[in-house]
Amino acid sequence: MTELLIDPDIRVWVFLPIVLITFLVGIVRHYVSILISTQKKAEITQIQDSQAMIRARLLRENGKYLSAQSFSMRKNYFNNEETGYFKTQKRAPVAQNSSAMLTDMVKGNFINVLPMVVIGGWINWMFSGFVTTKVPFPLTLRFKPMLQRGVELASLDAAWVSSASWYFLNVFGLRSIYTLVLGENNHADQTQAQADAMTGAAMTMPQDPKAAFKAEWEALEITEYQSALKNIDADMLTIATGSAAEAKSP
Repeated sequence: MTELLIDPDIRVWVFLPIVLITFLVGIVRHYVSILISTQKKAEITQIQDSQAMIRARLLRENGKYLSAQSFSMRKNYFNNEETGYFKTQKRAPVAQNSSAMLTDMVKGNFINVLPMVVIGGWINWMFSGFVTTKVPFPLTLRFKPMLQRGVELASLDAAWVSSASWYFLNVFGLRSIYTLVLGENNHADQTQAQADAMTGAAMTMPQDPKAAFKAEWEALEITEYQSALKNIDADMLTIATGSAAEAKSP
């Protein structure tokens, strides 16, 4: 296959402008997010309940590594009929604020989705048909649709990157630069914002805590203790004896 030579002007008028535009859009997204975002204050009871649910789930999954007494004490803390956490805590259903959720969804689309679609479409139109760079390692033909969007050439090596694909690589690849310029907790990186949203969703309680407590109580109640460390001392002694025998053998 004939080696492709890139015009040096492409570096100045296509390659670097795409990097600069993507970076500046991330900077603008960060400060706009700070301006229009609203601080959500979590109640202490919600945090307490969510942590209790997590602890109960971890007890069900990893209780086999505890002693029988430790497992029973922890299970009794949650499931005791008179003093158990899941029996004594009475929580009213959480009222869902639909207007606040709709506002947050509109803000998220305005900050994250809309700029990426608009800027991506403009770059695809403005720099359409350009080959900007080449990855320093060979790739298979399966990478052509991902790295050569907008350039439909069957004879072109899969290692070359088109202008549209270069933009999307920058969108998801400037995390370290944003961290260096804006700090750790920034709103410029879309992938980090999605991860934070998933983490926040995992830490929130369901709308009906009573039903969640009941389900977790039933799951923990039917969990039977089976020690994973039974006869661990004999097993370790066997392993140590075998290792010593192998070391002495010529």
